[in-house]
Amino acid sequence: MQWMFMPLKRYADFSGRSRRMEFWMWQVFQIGLYILVLIFAVLLGGSALMMAGTANGSALAAGGAIFVIFAIYGLYCLAVLIPSLAVAVRRLHDTNRTGWWVLAPIVPYIVLAVAGGIASGSPDSAPAAGILGLVATLALLGSGILLLVFYFLDGTPGTNRYGPDPKGRGEAQIFA
Repeated sequence: MQWMFMPLKRYADFSGRSRRMEFWMWQVFQIGLYILVLIFAVLLGGSALMMAGTANGSALAAGGAIFVIFAIYGLYCLAVLIPSLAVAVRRLHDTNRTGWWVLAPIVPYIVLAVAGGIASGSPDSAPAAGILGLVATLALLGSGILLLVFYFLDGTPGTNRYGPDPKGRGEAQIFA
C-alpha cells in the first residue's frame, strides 16, 4: 500500500530514480480509481434514470449526476498530473534514460494537427494529409509501446547518472 502513495510523498520530485514497484503500483491505483468512478457513474446515472418521473427529466438528472462525477474526477486528474509525470520521469531515470522520453507521444499529435491543417486547405491535399495522419498514428502507437517497454525494464544496477540504485544493488562492500 505504501508504494501506491509514494508518488504523492514525492509530489514534484523529478530527480532521482523510482523502482518498477513504485511506478506500477501508482498505475494500478490510478486504474482502480478510474474503474470505481465508472462503476459509481453507472450506478448513480442508472438510479437517476429509474427514480425520475418523466423521460426528459430522468435523462437530464442522469446526465447531470454523471457530469458532476466526471467533473470531480477531472479535478482529481489535474491534481495528480504532476506526481504522475514525476514518477514516470524517475522510472525512466532508473533505466538510465532521460525523462524527456515522456514527451515522445506528443510529437505525433503535432503532426496530426499539421495533417488536419493540410487537409482543410484544399481538397487536392487530402490524400497527402491522410498519409501524414496514418504515419503520425503509427508513430503515436510506436512511441507508446516504446515507453511501455522502458517502464517494464529493470533498473540499472548500481549508481547511474541520475542517482543511486533504489534497490541498493551493485554497491558491494569491499572487505565487509
